[in-house]
Amino acid sequence: MVRDIALYVGAGLAVGAAALPANAQTWPAKAIRMIVPYPAGGTSDILARLVGQKLTEAWGQQIVVDSRPGANGTIGTDMVVRSPPDGYTFLLTDVGNLMITPITLPKLPFDPVRDLAPIGTVSYSPHLLAVHPSVPVKNLSELIALAKKNPGKLNFPTGLGGAPHLAGLAVQSRSGVNWVYIPTKGGAQSLMTVATGEGDVLFLGMLQTLPHVKNGRVKVIAISSEKRDPALPNTPTVAETPGFEGFHTGSWQGILGPAKLPADIITKFSGELRRVLALQDVKDKLSSQGTVPLIMAPQDTAKFLVAERDRWAKVVKETGFKME
Repeated sequence: MVRDIALYVGAGLAVGAAALPANAQTWPAKAIRMIVPYPAGGTSDILARLVGQKLTEAWGQQIVVDSRPGANGTIGTDMVVRSPPDGYTFLLTDVGNLMITPITLPKLPFDPVRDLAPIGTVSYSPHLLAVHPSVPVKNLSELIALAKKNPGKLNFPTGLGGAPHLAGLAVQSRSGVNWVYIPTKGGAQSLMTVATGEGDVLFLGMLQTLPHVKNGRVKVIAISSEKRDPALPNTPTVAETPGFEGFHTGSWQGILGPAKLPADIITKFSGELRRVLALQDVKDKLSSQGTVPLIMAPQDTAKFLVAERDRWAKVVKETGFKME
């Protein structure tokens, strides 16, 4: 899906600055804080810095990337929800994780659909299914066979309740394997746990994982995109494995602000985000790291969030997962 709509642009984004109300014409007048609700070094952090640099150059105001990890993204997200809707605090996050959290933690103090204003999507990065190089498997079928031969012996470091965790649960549900989940603070820690040999298996966004595949610290055995990726042409998709037809997961990143954000600021930010993501150097940078720009208008982003919520709710129901 995403590879075919990588540069889809929703109608109504091309609004000239001269047509905007004064509120957006004078905005931004100071630095903007971009909160990333995960540890530094993860996919959202990498994208926030790349996009933030381009926005800083365009607006002449610093985009300050502020990492606020904790509780699978809920701490940083709640900070944005509680921020004044003045256009100076935004959230760049994995929208899959954002929509999963209310399903697994129903007593959250916020509702992401009600309490956040979508600006637009940023990119899609498929998950890589990777193992430590010492794990003697070359593909998903061999991993499943190994896990079944050694029930409870393989461990899977992950941020509990996030999209990579649920991707692992989906594989577990379809295959009947039994591996042990090791809670981590996010993708960066999960990756290091496997790279150092303390962990065996992980699902994680390609943007974050690919450099470690290239330097041999982890071994990729499958990719969760619908089609094979040009950056890893010899790596099969999970869906190519018998029993996993239609399997498709990944890291969809998006930018949101607090609810009641002025519509003219949303329009101006969305338009500039579209321009930045269409820049050739940005597309080349993202492509070289295994991700692709994904541009949607705010209203289409809102629909996408709801679709993600419904999709992951189905996975949670099928796997019986509950946060303790």
